[in-house]
Amino acid sequence: MTTALATAVADGRDPVLGYAPLRVGRVTLVVHDLDRLSRFYQSTLGLRVLEQAPGAVRLGTGSSVLLELEHDPDARIRDRREAGLFHTAFLLPDRAELGAWLSFAKGEGVELTGAADHLVSEAVYLDDPEGNGIEIYVDRPSAVWPRANGMIEMASDPLDLDGLMREAAGRTWSGFPEDGVIGHVHLQVGDVAAADAFYGGVLGFDITCRYRGASFYGSGGYHHQLAGNIWNSRGAPVRSDRATGLADVELIVDDEVIDAVRSRTSSEGPVVGPRRISLRDPWGTSITLRSARPDQGG
Repeated sequence: MTTALATAVADGRDPVLGYAPLRVGRVTLVVHDLDRLSRFYQSTLGLRVLEQAPGAVRLGTGSSVLLELEHDPDARIRDRREAGLFHTAFLLPDRAELGAWLSFAKGEGVELTGAADHLVSEAVYLDDPEGNGIEIYVDRPSAVWPRANGMIEMASDPLDLDGLMREAAGRTWSGFPEDGVIGHVHLQVGDVAAADAFYGGVLGFDITCRYRGASFYGSGGYHHQLAGNIWNSRGAPVRSDRATGLADVELIVDDEVIDAVRSRTSSEGPVVGPRRISLRDPWGTSITLRSARPDQGG
């Protein structure tokens, strides 16, 4: 057990996500209306502008960039049936924080597209103004996640929204918390078996759960950092041109993961730095692996 992991356990924090060998860093989206999307993620999710450049805005919390928006007014509008993003899932540290966000969203008239108790987590869903899916969720402790036959069990049961708001106990939403992260990214793929081969066989994720038309990919015991489903995209071909929506998912990984992925891909993936590799899944979705060591991030 590493010193950092031992400290987390001693403090009573659930370390299963933060110390996983593969975890989500940032998500990059191509957008038509940069100002509108930037304002939405600031006002609705409470992200802050951390970096700004011509044609790009990087938003996050503390010093961590979680979301990058790339402006391309000429990009084709993505078809919802093609491969790409299903949703980006923003993980809050506790139920009270989710309850505070729900009370804030209710007051602001934010329209939810869904809500579910997934057994391992409690989640609500919405879309940004250009149709990119968003999940805001909180995990249950990993010790109580249901398991059977070596897999983690998940469901989509009704969610007690009123109970979550009561949990806030007067807490006011004051923006995305500094210890909030992107917990997972759910993708649309063309074929689940091919997704298993890439995300499990090439990247090295464990297949933690199989659901109707979907697989969930976890690292370090987490229920999933990535998932792939065919609910809208069965048989989707490779994306051949630049479209709005998902441009890249960055995974922060241990160095041995980069070495292992490089050995499995030979020269298929370009090395874009000393400790960074960019790959594409079978449908053209870009996945970038970046070393967790800041001095060798590449």
